[in-house]
Amino acid sequence: MAIVRFAGVTKTFGTTQVVKNLELELPEGSFTVLVGPSGCGKTTCLRMLAGLESVSSGEIYIGDRRVTHLDPRERNAAMVFQNYALYPHLNVRENIAFPLRATKVPRAKALRRAEEVAGPLGLHGLLDRKPKELSGGQQQRVAIGRAIIREPAVFLFDEPLSNLDAKLRVETRTELLQIQRQLGITSLYVTHDQEEAMTLSDRMVVMEDGRIAQAGPPNEVYTKPVNTFVAAFVGSPKMNLLEGTLAAGTFHSRGLRLQVDDEGEGEVTLGVRPDDLMLSPAANGQAKVTLIELLGPRAIITLEAQGVHLTSVVNASELVSISVGSCVDLVIRNGGAHLFETATGDRREQG
Repeated sequence: MAIVRFAGVTKTFGTTQVVKNLELELPEGSFTVLVGPSGCGKTTCLRMLAGLESVSSGEIYIGDRRVTHLDPRERNAAMVFQNYALYPHLNVRENIAFPLRATKVPRAKALRRAEEVAGPLGLHGLLDRKPKELSGGQQQRVAIGRAIIREPAVFLFDEPLSNLDAKLRVETRTELLQIQRQLGITSLYVTHDQEEAMTLSDRMVVMEDGRIAQAGPPNEVYTKPVNTFVAAFVGSPKMNLLEGTLAAGTFHSRGLRLQVDDEGEGEVTLGVRPDDLMLSPAANGQAKVTLIELLGPRAIITLEAQGVHLTSVVNASELVSISVGSCVDLVIRNGGAHLFETATGDRREQG
């Protein structure tokens, strides 16, 4: 295990800075997830740590070693790629053993060690199969086994689950997290899927335009986003954001009036998670239901209010009194209002 640290790291391609003065520390044994939209610099950060991209300025440390200019093989970091990169002519046992064979470990010893690694991954019955005979999830576990066998200081995961279907993705990320917990190896995981980031991470790092927008425990990032970018990016369905005016505990926007727990005043952006936007049927309500998407015990409801589209998530049992075309009043659950400065997008201290 090792602490990983990016110290003022910048990466430039031509005249474009894709990573800007990155300051980030991964605690020993932690599972840190970099998440953000395409082009935000998250994969470039991972590749710089792996040694697959050079650093334009700044330093990278793994433990107490400065690895900024070391070759990938000298960094003791194991990477699991999106496409698994298994050797099609080798069976599972040989694929897992390959990193040891590449360092001249005797074949018999390497294969025995591969069998030991395969056990916790549920691969014992598949050791003689070739990659083409495996499911996507099984191939992923082989790729993880090949990384584990090196006993690295750091695990690097580059969107490793994006090729799997939804059900298998959930199952495999659970397995992946259990494996990482058992081994206690410091891990950096890159994804554009914020749900995946919330589920896997000890520490979630949201990136925007080459910089860290917010870093912290996933629940903290979700419940107290530092700006409107993080607020809109983290959470599904995404947070409702409305620009308007706050006065005496009432938020006004385009004729819409909502009560909030804040006595401040001024131009603000109000954020409300769909789960915190409650609906009350009313003949002359503030909003009209335009779409209902039933998802088992819950439903996603799309609303139109004064020309603005809003989203609410309700229990399916509430659909007895709510249907498409219904009018409803809107109420924000206690503690469910997030206020941001409209001019900057930064979170506003509520009072």
